[in-house]
Amino acid sequence: MGNYPDNLLYTKDHEWIRIEGDRGTIGITYFAQSELGDIVYVELPKQGERLAQNEPFGSVESVKTVSEVFMPITGTIAEINDKLVDSPELVNTDPYGQGWMLVVKIEKQAELDGLMSAVEYEDLISEGKES
Repeated sequence: MGNYPDNLLYTKDHEWIRIEGDRGTIGITYFAQSELGDIVYVELPKQGERLAQNEPFGSVESVKTVSEVFMPITGTIAEINDKLVDSPELVNTDPYGQGWMLVVKIEKQAELDGLMSAVEYEDLISEGKES
């Protein structure tokens, strides 16, 4: 399916990560943004902050709800997407492109083994087992 690019890894909590060397770009999936509805605010951590795998790194507020977002991998925040301050709707319109949330310097490459491929993620959401 085109909504879940093959070059990304996914979590059961609906985050994605794109690996480039020892860095990973993180955002939320097409499924997550579609469930949330129109996103009006994104709260992100500070650059330089170190977070563990599965730890909340911020939140996404939509017209319907507020939802925490979780680290798919342990790392230090190298960059945040400042565009989301003024244009949080980028998460809805381009979740895998301009709607990315942060870049981390990966500390534990082995944690990647616990993440899902696009096919595994699609199976998870199509079976209705999302958390």
